[in-house]
Amino acid sequence: MRASDTGGLGGAGEDPFDEGGRSILRQPMAVWATAGASVVAFMGIGLVDPILPSIAKGLHASNSQVSLLFTSYFLITAVAMLVTGFVSSRIGGRKTLLAGLALVVVFAALSGTSSSVGELVGFRAGWGLGNALFVSTSLAVIVGAAAGGSAAAILLYESALGLGMACGPLLGAVLGDMKWRYPFFGTAVLMAIGFVAITAFLKEQPRPARKTSVLDPIKALGHGGLASAAVSAFFYNYAFFTVLAFTPFVLDMSPYRSGGVFFAWGVLLAVFSVLVAPRVQERFGSLKVLGGSLVLLAADLLVLGYGNHTTAVVCTILSGAFIGLNNTVFTELALGVSDAPRPVASAGYNFVRWFAAAAAPFLAPKIEEWTDAHIPFVVAAVAALVGAGIVAVRRRALTLRAHELEPRHATEDGVSAFAT
Repeated sequence: MRASDTGGLGGAGEDPFDEGGRSILRQPMAVWATAGASVVAFMGIGLVDPILPSIAKGLHASNSQVSLLFTSYFLITAVAMLVTGFVSSRIGGRKTLLAGLALVVVFAALSGTSSSVGELVGFRAGWGLGNALFVSTSLAVIVGAAAGGSAAAILLYESALGLGMACGPLLGAVLGDMKWRYPFFGTAVLMAIGFVAITAFLKEQPRPARKTSVLDPIKALGHGGLASAAVSAFFYNYAFFTVLAFTPFVLDMSPYRSGGVFFAWGVLLAVFSVLVAPRVQERFGSLKVLGGSLVLLAADLLVLGYGNHTTAVVCTILSGAFIGLNNTVFTELALGVSDAPRPVASAGYNFVRWFAAAAAPFLAPKIEEWTDAHIPFVVAAVAALVGAGIVAVRRRALTLRAHELEPRHATEDGVSAFAT
């Protein structure tokens, strides 16, 4: 849940990094070690963006072949969501984090040694498994170890996500401009540092009283609200990852320039996710923000697809604002719309939505091959509109727990502003 749901962030104008007069930046070293490793984990998502054309050239591969780097990564991530809770509830959060980090270190390093695009795609799949184990567990670990309650912990986690998404393309550009292999080796080194830090500073967290079954996330999707959020997020993620995985080919820029574009994109994503989303949610309500942001993302994608090069750059950066808003609201819905435990609800939700993240990078270049460079963005825009339509049609199912999901902003009759 967002901090404002628990009285943490308060209204607009308050400092989101101050909890009751105490800065949430004052955290145990275990929290900073986990948050730092989380930044690097999220960097891995956008790391290859600026170097996709370079990889294609270096390995003599087509755009659609190189896009499989995203597809294999997120396909394995989606399936792994069913087992992460199973694993962590049995061996504990700390061991799960370390196992995930170890897998990322190994497969990121192997990615840098690839001699063919097939090898690289396979190694990225192993990387995706490690990332799934780490990312799905890190939030629970941060919440358990953080000072200031879950509100402070979630804000730190969202900040790590935004920073990682912003810095990944930048790291990829700086190292990839020298050689396309170097970003993979750089990530391996950073994750190895994270492994050492977590080993040194994080103590084992208490294990859940009840062990999680592999089928629990699937069963959780039987709740209409959670299923609606997951399906809407599926279509949204298709649009999201069309931007992330296909746009670098359309922009056709040097690694430095492409990295700069996606760094600016990531900064907007972070700012709108952490700072803007709580304020607009308090003013308009979560579902109005989500529906409006999805429609605006669709419009942005259409302009991106049919505009000139400068327009495409601007729209790519601007999409980060809408993606930041959507990420925040979707996460809140997934965690709070049903009665399922948060880790289980999150696993079920992510299991559905990450399949779209696997599909978009593969389908967008294929659609370009079958038609032209404009149509992949039309398809992505339609997907975003379908996501908005699901939010509108399933409004009642998504607001069954609106009193818990919505910020404490009441109308004169004391009812939530969104509920009216």
